[in-house]
This record gives sequence, structure tokens and C-alpha cells, in this order.
Amino acid sequence: MEKEKIRVLIAKPGLDGHDRGALVIAQALRDEGMEVIYTGLRQTPAQIVSSAIQEDVDCIGLSSLSGAHNELFPEVIRLLKEQGADDILVVGGGVIPESDIPYLEEQGVAKIFTPGTSTKETADFIREQVKKKKLNRIEAPRQIDHIGIAVRSIEESLPLYRDVLGLKVQGYDTVPSEKVKVAFIEIGETRIELLEPTDPESAIARYIEKNGEGIHHIAFQVTDIEGHLDHVKQKQVRLIHEQPKPGAHDSLIAFLHPKSTGGVLMELCQPKTPEQNGGREHE
Repeated sequence: MEKEKIRVLIAKPGLDGHDRGALVIAQALRDEGMEVIYTGLRQTPAQIVSSAIQEDVDCIGLSSLSGAHNELFPEVIRLLKEQGADDILVVGGGVIPESDIPYLEEQGVAKIFTPGTSTKETADFIREQVKKKKLNRIEAPRQIDHIGIAVRSIEESLPLYRDVLGLKVQGYDTVPSEKVKVAFIEIGETRIELLEPTDPESAIARYIEKNGEGIHHIAFQVTDIEGHLDHVKQKQVRLIHEQPKPGAHDSLIAFLHPKSTGGVLMELCQPKTPEQNGGREHE
């Protein structure tokens, strides 16, 4: 799946009337695959922060040649904090003396790029820092999406859930990549997933042969499965799947290794959205 582009706002705070350098870096970042918004000359810190929030950017790049960077850059940082938007990365560049850089970094500017810095170095730094910030604010799983139960036969197992417990069968599917047939059973806001192997060499078939029928895994519903995988890798958690793969009902799934999760096989599951499904949930 295509990764979301990094959004960068390039701004010229203060009375500086020259923007050639800002335009060059804006185009260079576009060439690096980023979405760039340029706000134009003579912007106040308040205007810059307002635009950054409205445009939902990941990074603000401040360019200054006027010598007022020690006042203007920290003011942008202060206003971002005031607006609760201090997760936006702020970098700076222009004609800035080396002696001023420690002060600006102390105030919260992530990095000052001095004249002669390559645009590739700038883009790489922004990518790395934005990724770190996103990992630090990763959204917790919404809920338990389902509990997976390994069964030899869905047909033989369903009467317990449907006729004895009175639960509703939500639907059926086949997942060729996992060599299983599945049936989803609604229970409150979550589901039970019955998993029947379609191949004697499948992971589910081997699980049943070793452990018998029973609870196989627990699946957590997430909104950004790639972000979660990056997050758990950063936390040194072992993965069975390094990248998301297709699951039932066009969801994206990935499993964490039980040796890193206390012996519990855990699945991350990103469901297909109603919009992707024509505005309807799966029947």
C-alpha cells in the first residue's frame, strides 16, 4: 500500500524580502516526494502556525535572511505549543550564524541547515524525524477486532455458536494466503473468527494437530497497520510478518511472534473502511 506523503510548510517569517532559497528548497522537497506548501513572503509567526495547523503539515521549514531568527523562530515554537501542535517538526535555514544555532535548538528548532547543506541531507533528516514523531504518537488499538478459534470443521462447529448461544453469523470468507476458510460470528462490538484449514500443511492445520481445537490468536483493530508495525519493531518486538498482508474481507493483517508477546499469538488487523467498501459494512 502507498505510504502517506510527508507534508511540509515552507515559510519566510518577518520582513525578509528574498525568497529564492526558500523556493529552491520547496522544489527540492517536492522532488523528494513530499507535499510542500509555500506561504510566501513576510509572514508573521501567528500566520505560519495557523497555516501549518490548517494544512495539517508534518514539518515547518523556516527560512530567514533578515537576522531576526532568534526572535521569530522561538515564537513559532511557542505558538505551536500554545495551540497544542508542538508535535509538528520545525527546522530552519538561511543566513544564520553558527553561534546562534545552539540557542535555536534549545528553543525547540530540530535542526538549522546552514548554506551549502545538500537538499538530500535536508530531506533525509525531515523524513527520519517525522517518522520518529509519528511512532511516538501512534494511536492505540481501537478494540479487540476478533478472537480466532481453530476448528476442524466450521460446519460442525457453528451450531454451538449459532443455535446454542444464539449468536449471529456475520459472514464467511476464504484467505488463500493463510490456507483457511473463516466464519465471523458477532458478539457485542467484537467477533469470534472460526478458522478451518484448507490445506493439511497450513499453520492452522499444524496448530490443531499439535494442540487440538481451541483459541488460536487475539486480533487488535488498528487504523494504521504500517505505523504499528514500525512502532513494535522499534520496541524490539519480533514479527511473523514484516509487512501487512491480505486478510479476510479485504482487511490488512500482520502477526506478532508469540515469543515476544508472552506466548499469546497477536494479530494486528486494519479493516477495510466503509468508504472503501462502497459505504457499507460487510454483511
